[in-house]
Amino acid sequence: MSEPITQADLTLLAFAREIKRKAYAPYSDFRVGAAIYADGEIFQGVNVENAAYGSCICAERAAVVAAVTAGYHDFDAIAVVGDSEAPTVPCGACRQFLAEFNPEMRVIMGGRSDAVEVTTLDALLPEAFVRGYLDQDDGDDSE
Repeated sequence: MSEPITQADLTLLAFAREIKRKAYAPYSDFRVGAAIYADGEIFQGVNVENAAYGSCICAERAAVVAAVTAGYHDFDAIAVVGDSEAPTVPCGACRQFLAEFNPEMRVIMGGRSDAVEVTTLDALLPEAFVRGYLDQDDGDDSE
């Protein structure tokens, strides 16, 4: 599942690490930063918690929203850094959310230590439900 780590991976990870300090995590005290690389641009996001826990937003989705707001819809890579000692992996909801934009994107993960893990989204979420499923012919030719 692991991919070789490149200098570009480490650079994107540095952007995620840098933005992590701006996370709003008063309940879990678990800050996460994310950085997305799309067509030469980098978009950052942080987790934002809420007293109504279901209203929280993950850093990965915040970064996606920033990129989409700027007009980007195809992402090459995402870096995620959390407060865990081991590399922080995207949650299941974020994996599905990211798959909308590129189910094969590179995923770079880090934590408090120097350990870095690199994989692809399709390795983290095999057989993701993507937009192609919505375009399927229903087989009903009666119309």
